[in-house]
Amino acid sequence: MLRMRDSNGARMLTLITEQFMADPRLSLWRQQGTGMTDKCRQLWDELGALWVCVVLNPHCKSEEKSGWLKQLKKWGDMDICPLEDGNYGSELPNITNALPQSNLAQDSLSRPRRTVFSRAVEACDLHWQDSHLQRIISSDYYMSPSYQREGESLLFSPQGLPLWLDHVPTACARVDALRSHGYSREALRLAVAIINTLRLQQQRQMDIYKHQKKELLQRGVTSTTNLEGWVGHPLDPIGCLFITLTETCRVDDDNTMDTGDCDPRPPVYHHVPVWGSPDAGESYLTLALEVALMGMGQQRIMPEGLYAQDKVCRNEEQIVAKLQELELDDLLVQTLRKQAIQLLEAGPFSGLGEVIHRESVPMHTFAKYLFSALLPHDADLAYKVALRAMRLPVLESSAGSGDVGHPHHGISIVPSRYPRWFTLGHLESQQCELASTMLTAAKGDMLRLRTVLEAIQKNIHSSSLIFKLAQDAFKIATPAESPPDITLLNVALELGLQVMRMTLSTLNWRRREMVRWLVTCATEVGLRALVSILQSWYTLFTPTEATSIVAATVMSHNTILRLSLDYPQREELASCARTLALQCAMKDPQNCALSALTLCEKDHIAFETAYQIVIDAASTGMTYSQLFTIARYMEHRGYPLRSFKLASLAMTHLNLAYNQDTHPAINDVLWACALSHSLGKNELAAIIPLVVKSVHCATVLSDILRRCTMTAPGLAGIPGRRNSGKLMSTDKAPLRQLLDATISAYINTTHSRLTHISPRHYGEFIEFLSKARETFLLAQDGHIQFAQFIDNLKQIYKGKKKLMMLVRERFG
Repeated sequence: MLRMRDSNGARMLTLITEQFMADPRLSLWRQQGTGMTDKCRQLWDELGALWVCVVLNPHCKSEEKSGWLKQLKKWGDMDICPLEDGNYGSELPNITNALPQSNLAQDSLSRPRRTVFSRAVEACDLHWQDSHLQRIISSDYYMSPSYQREGESLLFSPQGLPLWLDHVPTACARVDALRSHGYSREALRLAVAIINTLRLQQQRQMDIYKHQKKELLQRGVTSTTNLEGWVGHPLDPIGCLFITLTETCRVDDDNTMDTGDCDPRPPVYHHVPVWGSPDAGESYLTLALEVALMGMGQQRIMPEGLYAQDKVCRNEEQIVAKLQELELDDLLVQTLRKQAIQLLEAGPFSGLGEVIHRESVPMHTFAKYLFSALLPHDADLAYKVALRAMRLPVLESSAGSGDVGHPHHGISIVPSRYPRWFTLGHLESQQCELASTMLTAAKGDMLRLRTVLEAIQKNIHSSSLIFKLAQDAFKIATPAESPPDITLLNVALELGLQVMRMTLSTLNWRRREMVRWLVTCATEVGLRALVSILQSWYTLFTPTEATSIVAATVMSHNTILRLSLDYPQREELASCARTLALQCAMKDPQNCALSALTLCEKDHIAFETAYQIVIDAASTGMTYSQLFTIARYMEHRGYPLRSFKLASLAMTHLNLAYNQDTHPAINDVLWACALSHSLGKNELAAIIPLVVKSVHCATVLSDILRRCTMTAPGLAGIPGRRNSGKLMSTDKAPLRQLLDATISAYINTTHSRLTHISPRHYGEFIEFLSKARETFLLAQDGHIQFAQFIDNLKQIYKGKKKLMMLVRERFG
């Protein structure tokens, strides 16, 4: 940021602003309705803040300020001038007012248009002539006089320290202006006065809350006075105070300078006592930490618009990054503990209060810092803060909208105001990170883990994020080179079970992965966990998942070896899996019957039950492809007669048209006929009527007929049956029926093909007739029938001269 120590800085800033305003992209962005890039947006924000510093120069001349005001208004009136919030215009208070304006419920279209220069324009109305302000910035030892005139008591704290009762961002803008113009000592003095004011306000807010606590807790909803948050504010009040206070504490020596490495070394700070402070233990460093915690912990309403919300998140992360540079000693830890306790007890004035407004900005990022910083020094307080911050009330459907206004401060806003939370995904991920941090820290502590688990189950509403937490917990609980932590494993399992319940009736592309992971986790926990998920499968899995993934994995050889089960334990697990398989087969036979049969193979009663379920469902609820698949499985397992029965049932569901000579079921039909043929004449006689009824494709029928005439039936060698070893005749049942059907299919197909045949298909048609002749000749009078058939074709289709000529050449 530029230093505005003289008029040259202002002139340079004017030139920079003119260049910015001449950027042709501004007009393009406005015409297309697209937003500028984040980098450009940040540069415009910095430009607006720099102009505030310029016009707040304590020693600028009135004619200079008038010139700047005229120029700022000119820029602000231009249509292409970027808006302050990047979206709809701002509803934030005027910079010169300490309290928010009334009538904030008006529609956003009727709000004043606020540009990036609006605050600089408003700052032109500010001055430095106030005698109280002059005394604050000119002396380190300015205290309350022993004799106070009327109204002076409001200017000092009960300890006699001077206060500056200005709108907080405006007061901090004065500090930034002093510092930017080279008045570092004066900036420090004003910053201390502002912090003393914030301390007094915080104490009074806590006193107010004590009187309202019972009522607020009974209502379960609260309100907030802070419509204008300090974090993400265009003037960055908290960042300004923090930098001003820490600058004087920074140790600038050769060891802390950037050595040219990729990552600069973090700054080193030491305590510098606050000049004139009655508290000997107070330093500018403790004040910097305190004001940062106050600002971050402020309960505030989520602003409208993508840019404003994104700016809140970025500013919060920037402040946390600065706080993490502080090396916490006893003094800073004491400040940290004190402020954390006050934020927990500050009620609706704190984002960590017991009850917060539904649209309050979440505290997850801030609480994660507090948790990590407090944990080595006060674990109970660390967990209390983090657990309180886990809330995300905007996602609670049962939560009341409350009232944004507070009865004691005269602020009101429409309760139904509900801005779109553009950054909700980011906020949920921060909530997840906070939970993960607590889970990691609580490893081995059953009580804390249970508390964290309950907070996760109550407050996190994304199944994907809960699944991530479950995976994190599992990974932490199962280190590669040490025994697993069973308490944390149980937490991972509980989270996994919750994910299963949440995603059971909703679509989730990771569902299959989630199911497999849960079985793995339950296996690590032990036998009882596996038995539990098998017995309660209907609350966790679909029937298909339960049989094909869960039960199949549980019954696998790897699982048995992993658990080192003895025989009774293996039997218990197998019994649960078989019970699950039968329940799933009854509920969804189409998708679970085959898996159920597979799982029940080793238990005769269960296998018979599963088979009967398939037979019962075959007539209504199953397709021919499912039945053929199960029939092939039964043949593979050595049950040919049962396989034949299922294949016969499958045939009743099939309908193969004359032109479907590439149908996927053809192989199944051929297999079913081959199976019947191998079993014997009776089975073949039983299936041929079904084939004739279901299959109308001539080439398929002729293929079946040819196969049946090549070998004798009954070669499967069924015990107790005699095989004559004789080939079957096509003149007798059952092949006679098949032959007649095949000839009829060829005749019908020929007429169908000739209806819409083109010359390029003539050769293919002649080959088709050749195959038909082979079938006709299987009959005793086949040659006569075929000759009559050809004559009929010549007569009916004599108009197709070229085709009929080819027919005569081939068949006479």
